[in-house]
Amino acid sequence: MAVKQKQIFFCKECGYESSKWLGQCPGCKEWNTFSEEVVAVKKQRGTAMKEGGLTKPLSLHEVDSKEEVRISTNMKELNRVLGGGIVKGSLVLVGGDPGIGKSTLLLQMCQKLSEQKRTVLYVSGEESAKQIKMRADRIGTFEKEFSLLCEVSMEHIEQVIQSEKPEVVIIDSIQTMSMDTIESAAGSVGQVREVTGRLMQIAKMCDIAIFIVGHVTKEGVVAGPRTLEHMVDTVLYFEGDRSAVYRILRAVKNRFGSTNEIGMFEMKSEGLIEVENPSQIMLSGKPSDAPGSLVVCAMEGTRPMLIEIQALVSGTNYNMPRRTTVGVDINRTNMLLAVIEKRANLILSGCDVYVNIAGGMRLNETAVDLGIVMAIVSSYKNRALDEKTIIFGEVGLTGEVRAVNMVEQRIKEAVKMGFDTLILPKANLEHMGKISGIKLIGVSNIKEALGYL
Repeated sequence: MAVKQKQIFFCKECGYESSKWLGQCPGCKEWNTFSEEVVAVKKQRGTAMKEGGLTKPLSLHEVDSKEEVRISTNMKELNRVLGGGIVKGSLVLVGGDPGIGKSTLLLQMCQKLSEQKRTVLYVSGEESAKQIKMRADRIGTFEKEFSLLCEVSMEHIEQVIQSEKPEVVIIDSIQTMSMDTIESAAGSVGQVREVTGRLMQIAKMCDIAIFIVGHVTKEGVVAGPRTLEHMVDTVLYFEGDRSAVYRILRAVKNRFGSTNEIGMFEMKSEGLIEVENPSQIMLSGKPSDAPGSLVVCAMEGTRPMLIEIQALVSGTNYNMPRRTTVGVDINRTNMLLAVIEKRANLILSGCDVYVNIAGGMRLNETAVDLGIVMAIVSSYKNRALDEKTIIFGEVGLTGEVRAVNMVEQRIKEAVKMGFDTLILPKANLEHMGKISGIKLIGVSNIKEALGYL
């Protein structure tokens, strides 16, 4: 088997390969993202295939369909995001901004696993053993099943994994690991891709759950080739403002559970504390009887969350009024403003409009449309909605209020938080039975909803 060196250009964003440098990547259309890599190309001599060298196809009836074995982390929020626990043989990527708490979260998970007498290997390429020990002392007591390895050579790490055979392995971080067979520096496209590929083989062959910490770029995506997210089984993003105390763990890909699930944590000196009732946290500090402030119910995966929407409408002295949003799509908000002007006969072209989602959340669900419309008109008319009223519904271009999904879960969350009135689409109300503890009001268009201000 002859080996020769070859120079290839890789796109840092999507992993597109080219034999020459290109200004714009044909794959992701990004500019100036190509970097040069030296790869070893194996040249196979002869085309004869040895007998028994091919993998035989299996009939679907021969495949074992037993449910995958899961390991509980004893952290309810993390179990929820993972789909019920850690799946043996899975490869999980955890990304997030620097200092957001990725290493702290995984170290706490290791502490919970060691309490269950699960063998855990924590591999760090960024911190020394003393630094990790200082952070571990703040989190809690670790059992002897927890092992620590400070190493960046993938060959050495693989030998340790083969000899120790832990149940869970943490790699912190993938950008610091390197393989001796590749000449490029650690963190390059070639190194990240090859190291991840090797870790995936180890996870599947040895039935070991491996967690990978990944750095993110200024755009908020995991650094390295885009194929990294396609290779792993689960992708988790740790979100939040470092100046705030609350963190959100979001699943954007999960082959073993639901996507878009979230878990909420509070950052304290002793580590991350689980927040089991996010609605209560999101509504803390909400003003009472304030125009432009109301509560909507949004779904994050299978979890209903009550969130405050704030709107401020004020006159402008400029020809071009300002439209500013925090936490919601500005294009969607501009569309809803046009619907208000056309269908509710309210002239907002001479007003600045500001919309904010309290608590630092970002909502992409269309079920909050009616809440945004009501908040804007409430501020414009300077009339407050009853503080015990909650709203949800999708708004169309003709001003109609369309049905949304998971209505029963939203209503149960509203009742649990003490709300007594709910404004919802009439199409949903027609299919609902009688529910005690809350008054349900069905509306078919925004004019009917605005009548309750």
